[in-house]
Amino acid sequence: MVDIEFITFACTDPGRLADFWMEALGGERRELPPSIEPEIVDRPGEGPSLLFKELSKGTERDLPIHLDLSTDNREATIERLRNLGASVRETKTESYETHTSTWTIMEDPEGNGFCVSEYE
Repeated sequence: MVDIEFITFACTDPGRLADFWMEALGGERRELPPSIEPEIVDRPGEGPSLLFKELSKGTERDLPIHLDLSTDNREATIERLRNLGASVRETKTESYETHTSTWTIMEDPEGNGFCVSEYE
């Protein structure tokens, strides 16, 4: 099963933008270890959380706002999405204090970027 885990925002001041959306939506900031850079706002009720990460917004390839899909079998999900017409840009891995995250940046058939993530 694939879930939308985050709607991710590239921004210059993640804390400020997280505060704005937390107040706007009545959400709560997620407590994260200091070594984890992004800010996360959990929305009330069901649905994806908002993730704010300091990133450049210079081009459309920087994915200024995009969906982060979460799955327990990233490779199978990528293959299924490729069969539906998506393409792969690249795969990245980052290790944190609490987990390792591997994600693949993909494009839908019209070139809109999204990520498929798996956490260990």
